[in-house]
Amino acid sequence: MKKFLPLFLFLVSLVSVPETIIVFAVQGPLASSVSPVSSPISSPLSASMSAFSPVVNEIAGIQLGSEEHKKMDPPKKMLIAIILACSSLGVIISSLFCLWICYGKNSHKSTKNDAKSSDAERGTGFAPFLGKFKSMRMVSKEAYASIMDYKILEKATNKFHQGNILGEGGFGCVYKAQFDDGSYAAVKKLDCANQDAEKEFENEVNLLCKFKHSNIISLLGFSRDNETRFIVYELMQNGSLETQIHGPSQGLSLTWHRRMKIALDTARGLEYLHEHCNPPVIHRDLKSSNILLDSDFNAKLSDFGLAVTDAAQNKNNLKLSGTLGYIAPEYLLDGKLTDKSDVYAFGVVLLELLLGRKPVEKLAPAQCQSIVTWAMPQLTDRSKLPNIVDPVIRNTMDLKHLYQVAAVAVLCVQPEPSYRPLITDVLHSLIPLVPMELGGTLRVTPPPAR
Repeated sequence: MKKFLPLFLFLVSLVSVPETIIVFAVQGPLASSVSPVSSPISSPLSASMSAFSPVVNEIAGIQLGSEEHKKMDPPKKMLIAIILACSSLGVIISSLFCLWICYGKNSHKSTKNDAKSSDAERGTGFAPFLGKFKSMRMVSKEAYASIMDYKILEKATNKFHQGNILGEGGFGCVYKAQFDDGSYAAVKKLDCANQDAEKEFENEVNLLCKFKHSNIISLLGFSRDNETRFIVYELMQNGSLETQIHGPSQGLSLTWHRRMKIALDTARGLEYLHEHCNPPVIHRDLKSSNILLDSDFNAKLSDFGLAVTDAAQNKNNLKLSGTLGYIAPEYLLDGKLTDKSDVYAFGVVLLELLLGRKPVEKLAPAQCQSIVTWAMPQLTDRSKLPNIVDPVIRNTMDLKHLYQVAAVAVLCVQPEPSYRPLITDVLHSLIPLVPMELGGTLRVTPPPAR
């Protein structure tokens, strides 16, 4: 009922306003020019006005429509009419104020509830991890991150046992975590005793909170314990592309079509960073170990500690960072960093998928050779190209498709950045080479039955 009281007062005040105007016109100074039939107007409307204006009646000492009122001098009638009009106007203003207070607050509460609902929707992707979070923390104007209890992470990783290590990085290791409810996650443990590690931790959390793309790793939360930082991600069951190609299996699980699917997924992730993020983001450390594969070999980009926005890199105060073999020549020699630097690194990854070789290989104790330097003369020679392809996939693809992929790789690793294509162009060139069931447009004809 309290909710509708201001509305009721407002409606009643609207009834009193016409009467006040009529009284002013009929019984005020202009009464001499109006017909006497106007006198009945004073009842019952005047009674309702008197109910809302008892103070006015008391001051005047009379009732509207009474004999005293009829005999009153016009100036007095004028005064009373003005007072009544002001009184009614006051009721309207008060009612409107009540309405604003009542419904304005409700609207404000509704906005807050909508915001809470929106935050809750962000958390739906975290299930079943929500119960493991202590709180939410705003890490930027647009993003929130979930804080996870350190003791839960310690237990889930068996006190960060070596047997749970999934990979190692510059500032720490990534561990497999199994929680009491049977769910899994990957936990990166960072030693942030130095300032660079702390910056990378903050940078990665801030960026991953904003990213929403199927080819970017999902952030589940983070934790702190003294100088140690923890980032919790979704678990990618097939590990990194580096492990799949160069690890014990030597690429046996990666068919030609699966490799093209991984290349396409990687290009889609980069296109999201370059074209759809505002401001655009440069990964700066794209490599096979930072491309993770789920149970269906869908690829997702990870490790955004070194990533920078397009605006930040223009300040020219970035320290040279990256991994040997993937760093673009202009960045290595002149410190020039652009989205074309990521395209170069993508070209190196494409060569890894194609040739099964590492980006840098040792020829002698003091001599190394990059995959780009070794492969470039042969990639453009159609007679030699089939012979340098990874033996696992050799003779399993259409040669026309092989030449197309080699041509894309050659363009991506051009020494001059302006000669390299945009990642969007690379993406569109790969789509026709990936079967429809894997996200491309290629129609695969099954081999005839024998």
